[in-house]
Amino acid sequence: MAEYWADKRVVISPDAKTLARSVAKRFVHRVAKRTSRGKTVHVSLSGSAIGMTVLAEAASDPRVSKIDWSLVHFWWSDERFVPRADPERNETQSRAVLLDSLDIPPGNIHSVPASDDGIDLDAAAERYADELDRNSCEEFAWPSFDVCFLGVGADAHIAALFPDRPEIQVTDRAVVAVRDSPAPPSERITMTRPVINSSERVWMVLSGVDKAAALGLALAGASYESVPAGGAKGRRRTIFFVDEAAASQVPPELIDGEY
Repeated sequence: MAEYWADKRVVISPDAKTLARSVAKRFVHRVAKRTSRGKTVHVSLSGSAIGMTVLAEAASDPRVSKIDWSLVHFWWSDERFVPRADPERNETQSRAVLLDSLDIPPGNIHSVPASDDGIDLDAAAERYADELDRNSCEEFAWPSFDVCFLGVGADAHIAALFPDRPEIQVTDRAVVAVRDSPAPPSERITMTRPVINSSERVWMVLSGVDKAAALGLALAGASYESVPAGGAKGRRRTIFFVDEAAASQVPPELIDGEY
């Protein structure tokens, strides 16, 4: 019988639209609360269609205009190594739905180097690692993200950490280059597990019946090498925000009806 990790919780919404709206509301609330106290907030974004829908919903929240965005820093847990203006870049998509509408200093948006920046893939990964290092906190050699958003693939990958690949096993570097990615494009840049797991809160957002098996395996404590989503863990909270379609294999005792 599988052993389930009690510190991972699941919050279920009836459908994808309600899911995105709920997560966006929680996100804006958290950022508004911390910045109102003068605290700096680091947020790590990721790709996925549902992730972009969450950001789009956040952009429409009336509280956004009242937030002091000079205290907020945005990062990406992974990025496609394509030209900077490519619509496939996570940054390009994030800017279109949210970031470009914010009154935020340009230096607070920490973009991953692009393929047309004049450096190769390995140098780009090193440059992003240096950027993380320059923003390190006392406890870690990189920022401690208040919220780290992650999408989860049907194969249970997170960021650009794919099952049974060497990148998921790296613990001595903050950022690594990915070649021959199982999902196109073939070249990517990703944060490693130690950086993701330095986050106070890891929020994984999943929608659709094709994610049910991945969610079930992640909650069952499967090996993180084969099920990377199972190895993502926030220091304070690890929450799977899912719709009912993705929740078909979730044990009732892990469902959080209050968070």
